[in-house]
Amino acid sequence: MCLDELRTLLARHARPDGTTPIDGLLISKVDRSDPPAPSMSGTVLAVIAQGAKRLALGDRIFEYGAGQYLVASVDLPVTGQFTQADPERPALGFGLLLEPPAVAELLLQAAPGDTPPSGAGAAPGIVVSDAPPALLDAAVRLLRLLDEPRDRAVLAPLVKREILWRLITGEQGATVRQLGLADSGLSHISRAVRWIRDHYAQPFRVEDLARLSGMSVSAFYRNFHAVTAMSPIRFQKQIRLQAARLLLATHPGDVTGVGHRVGYDNASQFSREYRRQFGAPPSQDAARLRQSARDPAGVLP
Repeated sequence: MCLDELRTLLARHARPDGTTPIDGLLISKVDRSDPPAPSMSGTVLAVIAQGAKRLALGDRIFEYGAGQYLVASVDLPVTGQFTQADPERPALGFGLLLEPPAVAELLLQAAPGDTPPSGAGAAPGIVVSDAPPALLDAAVRLLRLLDEPRDRAVLAPLVKREILWRLITGEQGATVRQLGLADSGLSHISRAVRWIRDHYAQPFRVEDLARLSGMSVSAFYRNFHAVTAMSPIRFQKQIRLQAARLLLATHPGDVTGVGHRVGYDNASQFSREYRRQFGAPPSQDAARLRQSARDPAGVLP
């Protein structure tokens, strides 16, 4: 029953931009299965109420459908695609942004023994599980508040805390709990992830990132791959190419300049890696992006 009401509420309140009046609450409604598209995951809980989605992260593939949820505890470069979506039965998704301070607050308030130990090392940055009834029920109650503006300001934060608690104490709690632990393996790797995102055009030495993360080089490699499913160099490449695509959307005639701006000194290498990532060379993809901007029905996801 929870899933039926979840579908109804999501369909009723979906907006083109995915936002809602409740801070951090997102709704997706997709009526076609477009080709896979790259994006950043954000730190988020995503519950599928209808349809199905496939997500690729490095060498890992995550597939989840109605009644399942995905948690991303690090903002990672992913490639996603709704695999079950059409106008008669659109894909419907519930999203909630996960904030590390909120996780930390709940962990501090929990009584000893209420949460299992997180274990050694870093948990994966993305995980998928079946959604338990209590989690679906809380998601439905949060969506109901979209129809109750008088109660929203007081009750929405309480229901969001409940959802977060269900995640912290649930099957994938280790991944979520690491968000709020200052000394977790995830928090250490997140420093390196943030550095690469902020300085993606710059070369780096893995030894320096390991030092920034407070780890030996071998431990850093192991934990970085556990979280991101990629090596640091491959992670940087993903960020560079996504940044290049955004730049090409506004500077379509300057392929060489865009390549240099994101850190490629060799134009041939830039074109080769761009085509491998997006299925077309930069100039052709830029033309496709311009066409998509003129034709909303053909907008790339």
